[in-house]
Amino acid sequence: MDFREMIAKDRDIRKKQEFEGTFLEYLQIVKENPQIVKLSHRRMHDIITGKGYEVLKPEDNPRVKKLYGNESIRKYNFFKDDFFGIDKVVMKLVNYFHSAAMKGEESRQVLYLVGPVGAGKSSLVESVKKALESAEPIYAIKGCPMREEPLHLIPKHLRKDFEKALGVEIEGDLCPVCKYRLKHEYGGEYEKVPVVTTDFSIRSRKGIGVVPPVDPNNQDTSVLTGSIDISKMDMYSEDDPRIFSLNGAFNVGNRGIVEFIEVFKNDVEYLHTVITATQEKSVPSPGKGSMIYFDGIILAHSNEAEWNKFKSDHTNEAILDRIVKIEVPYCMELSEEVKIYQKILNKSRYDAHIAPHTIETAAMFAILSRLAPSNKVDPMTKLKIYNGEDVVEKGTTKKIDYTELKEEAGMREGMTGISTRFIIKALDHALSSSEHNCINPLSVMESLYRAVKDLDIADDDKQRYLTFLQDTIRKEYNKILEKEVTKAFIHSFKEQAESLFDNYLDHAEAYVNRNKIKDRQTGEELEPDEEFMRSIEEHIGISISSAKGFRTDVTSYMFYIIRNGGKIDYTSYEPLKEAIEKKLTASVKELSRIITKSKVRDNNQDEKYNSMVEEMKANGYCDHCCDVILKYAANNLWKD
Repeated sequence: MDFREMIAKDRDIRKKQEFEGTFLEYLQIVKENPQIVKLSHRRMHDIITGKGYEVLKPEDNPRVKKLYGNESIRKYNFFKDDFFGIDKVVMKLVNYFHSAAMKGEESRQVLYLVGPVGAGKSSLVESVKKALESAEPIYAIKGCPMREEPLHLIPKHLRKDFEKALGVEIEGDLCPVCKYRLKHEYGGEYEKVPVVTTDFSIRSRKGIGVVPPVDPNNQDTSVLTGSIDISKMDMYSEDDPRIFSLNGAFNVGNRGIVEFIEVFKNDVEYLHTVITATQEKSVPSPGKGSMIYFDGIILAHSNEAEWNKFKSDHTNEAILDRIVKIEVPYCMELSEEVKIYQKILNKSRYDAHIAPHTIETAAMFAILSRLAPSNKVDPMTKLKIYNGEDVVEKGTTKKIDYTELKEEAGMREGMTGISTRFIIKALDHALSSSEHNCINPLSVMESLYRAVKDLDIADDDKQRYLTFLQDTIRKEYNKILEKEVTKAFIHSFKEQAESLFDNYLDHAEAYVNRNKIKDRQTGEELEPDEEFMRSIEEHIGISISSAKGFRTDVTSYMFYIIRNGGKIDYTSYEPLKEAIEKKLTASVKELSRIITKSKVRDNNQDEKYNSMVEEMKANGYCDHCCDVILKYAANNLWKD
């Protein structure tokens, strides 16, 4: 690789993007491409939507139908690789930018994100700021501390004519510094004022201003609006723009973003600048200078406790009225929570082996801690419904849906519980303390247990979390493990499951239609095998009296799939799938003895054990976690 060539190529590209010319030349550029004249909210909206999006319609997506009813969901490509389980939050965010881009009331409002620690507020803000850094350069008056739009140079009495000629709208006025320079350096000849391109940068404070929490006893509005250069006060008057240092957050964030971190930790008087910046789109200049036009996104965020404290004071109504609040709750979907941990772990340098279901087990604990108690279902069932899964009970899919549970839980669900950071720290601890460079669900549950014991929280919450780990999650993991080991033990598990499915479907169809069934080998016509069908149905609690209805449901559903051009297999109908898998699991009588390493295992059993281990390794286990998992299974599963 020729590094000199790489550097030279990059420099050439950047030089081609750079522009420096007069305002007159800039007008010609605008004439040819009016789209370059954008206000900040429009710019951000175009950056996000420019990456494209996918519309998930309920009629085409069963999972969306279960979770969101008849509402379509937009998944924006800009966010899809970094944010999971907060699609509705992202949609609200983009809707805000869309309304503001249309110059609706949102363009004069603060975008405020509120939620629990570790829910992703700061990450969302960072992604928006980084989006600006990737934006195309903007045109600005050369030397302007506000990097303002050059069209501000046009006198107000001519703006209508210029707007018509250029096909744009001109909003805003020159800052005091540029007004002074136009008059004294260019003699009012604004067509000669130089215009340059400039980009956005977090590090260089170009178009991106950040306001951290300030000590209430030492607050200085210069952090927001700049200051006066005291060294020049002997030379110039107090309102002379030449003494202004316009380097506050609103100055550098003009045409971009101003971020307020933990916004309500600041004294309320300190936030009054936000009122004029939003409603009047102007901020004070230092000292006795005039107001300065401001075009920027004001993006604030804090935890819920700060928000509740601030809104409880009725004297803050003026600021509250200028806020668009978007709640950012914890992720409540198990499959999406897993993706969050996988993303974070992929960015780390850990190279340890992670056994199957390890991350899923940790995610279960996080989700369970965030769920509000329900009188309709147990916590694990609720977790599955929130994940868009079908929950089978006595041969039928549970009728309670997501919407019912959300209404029962109330608006605060997802705003409390275990944070993503807590889980990641527990995973990190399990990874770093592993002697075999491998972690599994058992070691992660142990790591989480120790972490919860050390938590400084209410005793009731701590006991609830420990119960999840010791009882709820362990029981669910036992079910998963039983199925996993059984699949590895039974040679060609899927083929055997499909065979049971085909046979059951043949007998159930004949039973429902009151026909006989032809034996595939002998050709003999036989009555539907009641004993065979019951041997499958009883595994999901279907009584003799309800068997007819279940068989009718199965055959009707299969014909429905076929009529709509789908393909059927043993997983097509969730209740039947569960029944078949449970039958295969129950048929493994000798498994508890085979999976131990005891001396009573004979050669045949030893061969089966080795074959099972190889199958498990093919499914993602290593030698160490196979040993640990199978020892655990021997002691906890298939006991008489």
